[in-house]
Amino acid sequence: MKKMILKVLIIATVTMGLAGCGSTSTSQNKDSNKKFTKTYVISTDATYAPFEYEKDSKYIGIDIDLLASIAKLEGFKYELKAMDFKGIIPALQANQVDGAIAGMGITDVRKKVLDMSEGYFESGLSAVGKKGNDKIKSEADFKGKIFAVKKGTLGATYAEGNKDKLGATVKYFNDTASMMQEVKNGNADVTFEDYPVIAYMISVDPNSGLKIIGNKLTTQNYAFAVKKGSNTELITAFNDGLKKLKANGEYDKIVQKYIKK
Repeated sequence: MKKMILKVLIIATVTMGLAGCGSTSTSQNKDSNKKFTKTYVISTDATYAPFEYEKDSKYIGIDIDLLASIAKLEGFKYELKAMDFKGIIPALQANQVDGAIAGMGITDVRKKVLDMSEGYFESGLSAVGKKGNDKIKSEADFKGKIFAVKKGTLGATYAEGNKDKLGATVKYFNDTASMMQEVKNGNADVTFEDYPVIAYMISVDPNSGLKIIGNKLTTQNYAFAVKKGSNTELITAFNDGLKKLKANGEYDKIVQKYIKK
């Protein structure tokens, strides 16, 4: 997993063939009257398999494929900009990027500063522990434990919201690999990750040394996001394209490419 960690703020122009990412120009969807007069800068956290990650010097994953397919259907161009997840919302608010697709869960707090699309994937937060540690079997066993969390994530929000009640200690990290390693090394008892992400990690790495603890702690939907009141045409295009992908069966093909049922 360490190979997935990228330097922050690396701008990657995605060559999309039919999607046509590149320099600024006017693009129009043949099936609608939508017009796009710019190339959008879309941020992502490319350390988040199976939604976005790097392989063979290319960004791939569910989010990357969904964005490419929607851009093709709706006729807009974009560039991907990889950054730490915790920097994405500030970058949107500062108009440094136009949109974001990064396994971002829909929350009331985020909706105060962001316009968020319809949910494109139902996820949920899972607790993760060291394989072989049978003392922690469910949320009831979290009292007095050490939590390792990634800054700015819903896992961090869960840990912060429950640490006083549980008498827990929270340790913060900048990336997923580091917080997972802290648990593997026995320096933390529990970390938190979205269920499809940790399920994927464990399935592709049988020697991960990690396990999922109990049932999901929460459920949530992921959404595409823009700054509140900005780029409404982009949100509309994403929602319209997502609806088309679900109708034509392409959505299921993309998801099943990365998450086997």
